[in-house]
Amino acid sequence: MTKCGFKLRVQLEQTDEYERLVRFFAKNGLEFDGEEEVDTDIVRCYKMTVLNDFLVGGVVIAKREGRFIIDGIAVSEEQRLGGLGAILLKKAVQAVRELGGNELYLVARAPGFFRKHGFVSIPAEEAPNFFECKQCPQYLDTCYPEIMKLVIT
Repeated sequence: MTKCGFKLRVQLEQTDEYERLVRFFAKNGLEFDGEEEVDTDIVRCYKMTVLNDFLVGGVVIAKREGRFIIDGIAVSEEQRLGGLGAILLKKAVQAVRELGGNELYLVARAPGFFRKHGFVSIPAEEAPNFFECKQCPQYLDTCYPEIMKLVIT
């Protein structure tokens, strides 16, 4: 990754900084109101940083109704299109595989990105109950999400 002509080293590591990631997600356009309708068990969080722990990306893996979901994934706007999102997604899939999972669900604001990585759109009734978007002010205004699933082989 380069910034102003300098090459920056990106570090990806597991973290327990869930609240920091939630703030990062909200800052980068994901809606988080803190009022989850369904119990969510956070399984693993990963942060992507440069320099002195400057956050440029993150992903949260959780379980709902016993199934693995991506509860949030984002890359800072300035760093998008540089492949960092693919690295985060690959890490999430690897973690789910290590934890014995064979499916991963998400609600995608950018379904084209996830389709490129093997996810397919599915009806809401085939996914764990985590489609809370209808209460969000961005829903069908600036955000047109799709529920997606990846079968992990």
